Amino acid sequence: MELGDKAIGFFLLTFSFSLFAYYTFWVVILPFMDGDHFVHKYFLPKEYAIIIPTVTGVAVLSFLMVFIGFIMLKSKPKAL
Repeated sequence: MELGDKAIGFFLLTFSFSLFAYYTFWVVILPFMDGDHFVHKYFLPKEYAIIIPTVTGVAVLSFLMVFIGFIMLKSKPKAL
């Protein structure tokens, strides 16, 4: 394995863990803290906790469906 592959893998792992930790703190812990706590200024409003993953999921599923459709059309057997 090349050094570049390890660096990319480490970056993706770190990014994924950071995103998971941020979202978990935002959704699970933040609602139990006082509304005037200084930590609230580092997070978006609660409504975005549902909107962002939903829009991201729809975009990813749409991309996958278009990709699969494109591959199916491209690999279609030729008629005799």
